[in-house]
Amino acid sequence: MNKEHPLTKLIEEIKKIPGIGLKTARRIAYYIIGLEQEEVDRLSDAIKSAKKGLFYCSVCNNLTNVDPCHFCTDESRSDEELCIVEEPFNIDSIEKSEIYNGRYHVLLGALSPLKGIGPDELKLDKIIERIKTNKFKEVIIATNPTADGEATAAYLNKVLKEYDVKLTRLAMGLPVGSDIDYADQMTIKKSLEGRTEIK
Repeated sequence: MNKEHPLTKLIEEIKKIPGIGLKTARRIAYYIIGLEQEEVDRLSDAIKSAKKGLFYCSVCNNLTNVDPCHFCTDESRSDEELCIVEEPFNIDSIEKSEIYNGRYHVLLGALSPLKGIGPDELKLDKIIERIKTNKFKEVIIATNPTADGEATAAYLNKVLKEYDVKLTRLAMGLPVGSDIDYADQMTIKKSLEGRTEIK
């Protein structure tokens, strides 16, 4: 198939999604092509609606359709713990563990000098402001156990050390070099339960 073939173009676009290789992109493309036109329209409308209707929470950077998001406004959640994650989808993984009931802060990435992502790009001053103005007793650094995630955790530890808050890191039940989003519910639960204080 040439590059202008509609199916090739569809496969190429799907392949751009992180974590999706050529084989999976092909399967998804053939699945979409096999749908009724009405179902394709619904899928297309859902993508457009999500793109137009979602934005980042002004408090925690989570993806939301209301500002502040429901994690920030839910009065049943604890104001004593703040969990810092790299991406909005990491929140879903932690919520599935059903063990954490505090607040969140999403970095929207990790420190990566090679990609040009430094402290300014992650807006780390926003976290510092939250810690200064809130009554958090513990900050859980739940960045991914990758090189960039570890560098981010080390930097956060260095920056947040001077504030009167306990700093902890998820226990290393998580496979090194992987992503929190790929960990199963039990692994995340055990990682949260076994989190260690950062010295």
